[in-house]
Amino acid sequence: MVDLADIFGAQGPLAAAIPGFAVRREQIDMAIEVEHALRTRGRLIVEAGTGTGKTFAYLVPALLSGRRVIIATGTRNLQDQLFHRDLAVVTRALGRPVHVALLKGRANYLCLHRLALAEQQAVARGLPREVALALPGLREWAQFTRRGDIAEFGSLGDADPLWPWVTSTRENCLGPECPSFDGCHLVQARREAQAADVVVVSHHLLMADLLLKEEGFGDLLPGADAIIIDEAHQLPEVAAGFLGFMVSSRQLQSLGRDLASEVVSGQVRGEIPASFAQTMDRCLADLQDALGERRPSGSTWRGDVSSGRGAPGGGTGESSHAGMGAGRSPGSRIEFKDWPAGVIESLERLQRLLDELSDALAEAAHDHAGLASLRRRSLESSTRLRAMLANETELAGQAAGVRWAQSGHQGTSLHYVPVDVAQQLGELIETQAGTWICTSATLAVGERFDHFIGRIGMKDPRTVRFGSPFDYARQALLYLPRGLPEPSSPRYTQQLMQAVLPVLRASGGRAFLLFTSHRALRQAAQHLSGRTPPPPGFPILVQGDAPREALLARFRDLGNAVLLGTSSFWEGVDVKGGALSLVVIDKLPFAVPDDPVLKARLEAIERRGGNPFFEEQIPQAVITLKQGVGRLIRDTGDAGVIMLCDQRLHTRAYGRIFLDSLPPMPRTRRLEDVERFFQHTVDSPPSAAVPIAADTPGLRPNGDSQCGNENGQEQG
Repeated sequence: MVDLADIFGAQGPLAAAIPGFAVRREQIDMAIEVEHALRTRGRLIVEAGTGTGKTFAYLVPALLSGRRVIIATGTRNLQDQLFHRDLAVVTRALGRPVHVALLKGRANYLCLHRLALAEQQAVARGLPREVALALPGLREWAQFTRRGDIAEFGSLGDADPLWPWVTSTRENCLGPECPSFDGCHLVQARREAQAADVVVVSHHLLMADLLLKEEGFGDLLPGADAIIIDEAHQLPEVAAGFLGFMVSSRQLQSLGRDLASEVVSGQVRGEIPASFAQTMDRCLADLQDALGERRPSGSTWRGDVSSGRGAPGGGTGESSHAGMGAGRSPGSRIEFKDWPAGVIESLERLQRLLDELSDALAEAAHDHAGLASLRRRSLESSTRLRAMLANETELAGQAAGVRWAQSGHQGTSLHYVPVDVAQQLGELIETQAGTWICTSATLAVGERFDHFIGRIGMKDPRTVRFGSPFDYARQALLYLPRGLPEPSSPRYTQQLMQAVLPVLRASGGRAFLLFTSHRALRQAAQHLSGRTPPPPGFPILVQGDAPREALLARFRDLGNAVLLGTSSFWEGVDVKGGALSLVVIDKLPFAVPDDPVLKARLEAIERRGGNPFFEEQIPQAVITLKQGVGRLIRDTGDAGVIMLCDQRLHTRAYGRIFLDSLPPMPRTRRLEDVERFFQHTVDSPPSAAVPIAADTPGLRPNGDSQCGNENGQEQG
């Protein structure tokens, strides 16, 4: 058997192939656990702290096993990194060529048929001007692209309005009946995946495949001996989106536009098809107006349960989950029980319109694949609307779920999401006979994995937790400022920013300010921009002013910037080096309990006699906080300060749960210690660094203000 300690050792092939490779005991131990799970076809859940090198820790044993492996990630960025960089490095180092494939959701591939339809629409002046102007360049690219991955068409961003017109969705794909089927980029990518030893996919695509297998509709992915899920903390929310369903104004508008394309091409005639798009738009406008009659009291800060890039026919969940996009506030959410009569009436009109369309297309659909697809989509949308409007008696026997409407400047959508996906997800896992491995830097609460296991329904997994190899005792300082009000105070954000300013001066900028709400972010941005004179020496970057990747690139280039962000900056962001030396977190990231799905989960826990706060809200907030804190130390040469501003960490007994879940590092409540740390540790070479002395017990959960030694410092 191959000795993994040798492979990951100082004289091993990885060290020889990778400049600056560091031996990490945690990485070796994780690789041993993964190898054992692969060999025994076991179930493994492993938390690997930041810096462990978990990607290589699962790639090496996976490649050496000779088994067929699917690796599922939470983001397209990590998919691309795995495929284009990490797998190439490992296969080269091991000297074992392996057939590897990258498979993304269909919304990531150019659809040649829809490109042709869009060009017809452009000739008929049926396209928005910016879309029509972009088509010639896209057509030129389409002539030579091999993969058709729209990420390779670098001149347009993910959210460009062109993409919904030239990519397919599950609803509008014609399948083998498509005139462009032989050249279909998605089909080619799936064929490559079927022949590969290792396939890199998203969580969304993995869930879509599991559900298709369960329903007997075939495979998106090849049969695999092992499934490895990275960023596994995201899996329960992704599963909830897939095990439910959605109807959106974008889907219905896309249906109308595609029908108009068939009318333009002369494939369909009749009074209903000709006027369908206009009638649909009027019905959707009425629905939007009716939803405006009632506004909810709030919404979750973390974004939609199910999201994607938002193609007009989209919402299938196949595009990557990015959470709340840059600059978007969560839409207004209204639970089913609170829908005004006008909403019900608008939905009933939409359902009748869809039924009329499907009836009108019934005969012509027999001889035309495009019309058959349109009829199938109208029937499916009508069925979903009928389920949305069903009463509780009609829904008896189905898994408990939550229905709500969401309205905002991105459009209107109707959602059904099951309250608890553990049983269904657990059954899907059990149908796969091979190895299952879930890994992330944030799965445990304290030392326990009960919460995550309960969310995914996995039976009898082995659980292992590896801490970070980074020297947090030397590299980091946790600052818990005194004197701030309770987070519920109306002046909380203003007073928080007063406490943050001297820390920003000490750090010279180089900071992430992470907020739990868009409102707090806006208030903080106004506070900084409204100061006279403005804060010296560092530029201010605010989420929403530019796309996330552009903001991050600007942040890295400037080297002394302050970036204000919400949920999309709490995870999946990697800034190594001196550009980031301070992470400020405004509040403990509790999800707002009037989110419909969370509210239903809490009520279900209460009905069975549990404590929803400690069983659901605290564990989820701990995992999110660990993600935010993990933005700071990304390399052995990094150093900096974590500033947690929420006073509940030391005024509430549960504060200890959060603090005990963080990496062990010195703590202080004194600004002077922070300034000294920046002066002697962050801004000095390692040999000159002066560690913060920390020799007393940590914060007492009763909130006693006399914490630590006479210098106010504590040991985490």
